[in-house]
Amino acid sequence: MIHTATVGLPPAEVLARAKAFFAERVPHASAFPEKEGPQFVLLRGQGGEELVISARPPDEGGDRGGGTSYVRASTLFFDQALDRFFSTLPLESEVEIA
Repeated sequence: MIHTATVGLPPAEVLARAKAFFAERVPHASAFPEKEGPQFVLLRGQGGEELVISARPPDEGGDRGGGTSYVRASTLFFDQALDRFFSTLPLESEVEIA
């Protein structure tokens, strides 16, 4: 599933929180960084499951100060944990799930 939302944090902070959350706060289904870049992190679970989270500044008309991010996360296994992760963020929009 794909989860998307606008969050009141800069992209780097969202990705740092994601890495910490999935390493420390989901002990039954931990995931750790496998690849990362300035706007994404790919986390791999202990059974090989994959979770990709991207965070970037919003499109035109968005916050130019860097304090807002458009966050998109994709997974087949970590849906419940992703819901918990999004609940820890200062959401500026509802989380849409597709």
